[in-house]
Amino acid sequence: MKTQVKEKTSRSPFFYVGDKYKLVPQLKSHFPDDIENFIEPFCGGGSVFLNVDAEKYIINDIDAYMIALHKMLGAYSTSIDDFWSDLNDIIEEYDLSASFLGRTVPEEYKIKYVKTYYAKYNKSSYMKLRDDFNDDKNDLLKLYILLIYGFNRMLRFNGNGDFNLPVGNVDFNQNVVNALNNYFDFVSERKISYFSLDFEDFLSKIKISSDDFIYLDPPYLISFSEYNKLWNEQEEIRLLSCLDDLNSRNIRFAVSNIIKHKNMYNELFDKWAKKYNVIDITSNYISFHDNTQKGSYEVLVTNY
Repeated sequence: MKTQVKEKTSRSPFFYVGDKYKLVPQLKSHFPDDIENFIEPFCGGGSVFLNVDAEKYIINDIDAYMIALHKMLGAYSTSIDDFWSDLNDIIEEYDLSASFLGRTVPEEYKIKYVKTYYAKYNKSSYMKLRDDFNDDKNDLLKLYILLIYGFNRMLRFNGNGDFNLPVGNVDFNQNVVNALNNYFDFVSERKISYFSLDFEDFLSKIKISSDDFIYLDPPYLISFSEYNKLWNEQEEIRLLSCLDDLNSRNIRFAVSNIIKHKNMYNELFDKWAKKYNVIDITSNYISFHDNTQKGSYEVLVTNY
């Protein structure tokens, strides 16, 4: 059965900096039309798989918390009223602002802290919620709420395994509600399998055929974002070798990467990519530490 990518772009309910939401229309215009299993070894918040139509979805991320959050929201997709009830209970218990519920920040905060009133108002409540989550780390809905109210909405833990993101100047608003409802609609109607493995272990574990399609958005070698800090040249070499192996088995893939960023150049990837199809992508790459667009040469490399 022929499948097609969706026309409308849905936003991931995780909203973190650097996701592929703005690039989805460019990316999906180069994806195959006929996809049996859509396979994503570095799914992150899911901005790509949420916008692709396939028979089945096999998603993976080495971050076990990221996959656990996907599973948690997926489980709520069949009991959405329970989700909003449980979420409302936590927001009220910790006295967080939530404009979609009419829980607005007092005017005196908006006058005194013109540009940071959400952060000022929510800080103490957020810190209490963060401490409570870190006490046992089992309540994933609390973790999701921490992400939504956290700085740049990053999933970040310290060396002791504690979630340590500071409060952000953000609110639980209608945009978040819309993204969640779209997510619930999508996952409730799809067959999705979840894994949390190293990308190479993941690809070796699953059965892949020539009717499937693999999209990869790995950490970038030439960047300093939180997501990319553990990636190095050895990991890049391992990834490229894995892609060559997929190509030898006639398995279709597309991989995103940045070849140039500021004064850095990923010569390793650039030389490897020349044996495949290299498509220029208008980049929206922004880093965790510098939330502005930077001049980058971003590409999508395909083997079909």
